[in-house]
Amino acid sequence: MESRLPERGPTGAYSDVPVPIPGWKRAIDVFFSLLALPVLALFTLVMTVMTKLSSPGPVLFRQERVGFLGRRFICYKFRTMKASADTTAHQAHLTQLMQSNTPMIKMDAQRDSRLIPGAWLLRASGFDELPQIINVLQGQMSLVGPRPCLPYEYEQYLPWQRERFKASPGLTGLWQVSGKNRTTFEEMINLDIRYAKEKSFLLDLRIIAMTIPALLMQIGDTRRGRQSALVAAPAPVTIAASRPSSSN
Repeated sequence: MESRLPERGPTGAYSDVPVPIPGWKRAIDVFFSLLALPVLALFTLVMTVMTKLSSPGPVLFRQERVGFLGRRFICYKFRTMKASADTTAHQAHLTQLMQSNTPMIKMDAQRDSRLIPGAWLLRASGFDELPQIINVLQGQMSLVGPRPCLPYEYEQYLPWQRERFKASPGLTGLWQVSGKNRTTFEEMINLDIRYAKEKSFLLDLRIIAMTIPALLMQIGDTRRGRQSALVAAPAPVTIAASRPSSSN
């Protein structure tokens, strides 16, 4: 069975390009995505209210991502950052993670000031990515697979690292249930490549079953990181106003 994925052509427009997705995998995608649609509808309502009350701007965030064989598509998320958020800091943080052998801790755990109130919990729990069910139903993503990366991240990948793009991008995956924020960039790449080579019906079901426990662990990690960042933050300096001298 084939699904179709838009690819960006030389003119900047998207064109339909067939992407092979095994029949068993597409069946899992459609079955679980249809089950999740009521949850998506509920969270869309909740996020609409929360976003309108806390941050001007759209509820959904649309972003170009790179997926299967380097092809680009528009990925959907609930917006969790201020509409005017600068991406420079994120690019520098990501580059540092790619070049170092340190755990891939998100900026969320460092109390990222770009987030709207309560957004860290949505991101740690993965609920901000629920709109990607639309991408799954459209065949642009699968439930299980490597996370679709950003274009500027893709440009920094070495040739051997791009082997991870031989699997359709997913909402969850082998990396996500193997520690995620506790793994290094190279470990993530190796896990994604392993999945691309070994993907199977039973492996996908096992990863889906392991996703909720992995998300609970991720929430705990993020909460502890935010608490540590709060403790480590320097105390604000208070400058006392000088008192006028009394005259005799």
